[in-house]
Amino acid sequence: MGFDASQAGDAMWQAMDQLRASFDKRVGTRMGRGDVRAAVLALLSEEPMHGYQMIREIEDRTGGRWRPSAGSVYPTLQMLADEGLVHVEVAQDRKIYSLTEAAKDEAATAAASAPWAETEESDAGAFGGVPKAGVDLAQAVGEVVRSGSAAQKEKAAAVLDQARRKIYTILAED
Repeated sequence: MGFDASQAGDAMWQAMDQLRASFDKRVGTRMGRGDVRAAVLALLSEEPMHGYQMIREIEDRTGGRWRPSAGSVYPTLQMLADEGLVHVEVAQDRKIYSLTEAAKDEAATAAASAPWAETEESDAGAFGGVPKAGVDLAQAVGEVVRSGSAAQKEKAAAVLDQARRKIYTILAED
């Protein structure tokens, strides 16, 4: 007997809660000042960027676990500029930040210990892409449950039932 659409939605959210509880966040939503500094230097060692671009890049690289606020990034950029480590140029009404020669060594150290480096290693080693895929799937299921027609909900339930079976088949492989 398969799931009906509402059971599929409930089951998916329960599974996601279990998944979230099963792995530990290596990077929290709030980081210290040194982490913001290291992240900014690491990014600027790759290419010049504007502040909002850095915020988005940090969020992407940490898998959404850390999104520094403008209130932490921009003062850090100003501090780095005051220290002579960052050069600011205005292009198309945006401040573009780049490293000065004096910052190269510190930036290389920061890049080696960037806040997302541990996240990438731990995600790849312990869980791979499973948590992100599960969250993405849960979001899609939630959308079907909220706004899908009865026929769409029934199709989604069948797909979820089939996916569950396939995942168990993967575990059964040798």
